[in-house]
Amino acid sequence: MLTLGVEEEYLLVDPRDGVPLPRAAEVLATASLAAALRPAEAQHELLQVQVETATPVCEDLADVARHLTRVRAGLNAAAAQHGCRVVPVGSAPFGPAGRVPVTDGERYRRARSQAPALVDDLMLNGMHVHVGVHDEEERLGVLVRLRPWLPVLIALSANSPFWRGADTRFASWRTVHFDQWAVSGPPPAFRDAADHRRRVAALRTAGVIADEGQLYWQARLSRRYPTVEVRATDVQLTVADAELFAGLIRALAASAVLAERAGRPRPDTPDELLRAATWHAARTGLHGRLVSPSDGTARPAGAVVEELRAHVAPGLAAAGDTGRVAELWRGLERLGSGADRQRRWCRERGRKGLVEGLVAATVSRTC
Repeated sequence: MLTLGVEEEYLLVDPRDGVPLPRAAEVLATASLAAALRPAEAQHELLQVQVETATPVCEDLADVARHLTRVRAGLNAAAAQHGCRVVPVGSAPFGPAGRVPVTDGERYRRARSQAPALVDDLMLNGMHVHVGVHDEEERLGVLVRLRPWLPVLIALSANSPFWRGADTRFASWRTVHFDQWAVSGPPPAFRDAADHRRRVAALRTAGVIADEGQLYWQARLSRRYPTVEVRATDVQLTVADAELFAGLIRALAASAVLAERAGRPRPDTPDELLRAATWHAARTGLHGRLVSPSDGTARPAGAVVEELRAHVAPGLAAAGDTGRVAELWRGLERLGSGADRQRRWCRERGRKGLVEGLVAATVSRTC
């Protein structure tokens, strides 16, 4: 059994017009007193228009859903006391009234001094899934075997089509926007755990990162826990969406562990192909062509998604998640990705409909 932990980042917005509000300090102070929330479950993020939450270690998807439901509701209630709401959106659909203040902390101040233009625009929110893999070499193998599937996850989980009042024409604007950092995008295909340690040490020696927390790859080995941390997905609209991707990511990891133990060769997807596949997945989501991890050719998105479903089947079975993920998948197929839903709300009811949809999604249990 591979354990799970889920981190989510949210935007604090005015529920009337969706404008980001820098009220993280007030909201978190109130949330810390709420009986529904445990200590450190809700935390500051880089900008004061954002907050971050983390579940405890979970053994099954029902635990993930239960904790996310509780944390979202408690944090949203705290936000309501300060005239705002938390919304699970990958990028800020509307711009703030002025410059967004950075959270008061040495790490955050250093980031702004190094890249002020990037930090000021970092109103981007992801979902990070930690999968527990205790053996170091297997953990590295999982990271390498995940690489070709990251663009497919990005297309499926896209939830950031709007940015500062405009449709970006990308399904996941967060993906391409965040890729401007020095160490970002798909992770390298490390040869083994020792190679990983050497190359990370070289980045620190070169001075391009201060610590491993600045390894902003779409998937990485956690610096604090024996986990593989998959960071590729936008934060998800509903708890059901988040539960689905937690299950898919654990299944990818479980399938990779099975392949490691069977001694099957690790994939060797070229870096340039993977970066291009990532960009195209972020642009078109499920409405274009995706690069197939099996042979590196572009195919209709639906066909490549079916490849993913076949690939994760052993992992889903090993985790006991086959039935639940199939049920959640039907919801995604019925309503589309988060990007699809956001565009539909905006198309049908304009800005008001988009904001109302985002606010309602936070505490919704269904797709």
